[in-house]
Amino acid sequence: MGAATTQTRDMNMPLKQGYGRKTISENIRTEMRAGRPQKQAVAIAMSTARKAKAGARKRKSYRK
Repeated sequence: MGAATTQTRDMNMPLKQGYGRKTISENIRTEMRAGRPQKQAVAIAMSTARKAKAGARKRKSYRK
């Protein structure tokens, strides 16, 4: 059963990096097409957006 799980993960498209409304909704759509429940897809997309925003803040602070 483990091999089938890793195989389906490899075939999924990577999520877009960003924290805009359009990017988040595209990530939700991508996750739902991959077979995830809506609540889980939203949580994954919001987590990705949170990480992207934190990364943007770090990069911005170095430009002083």
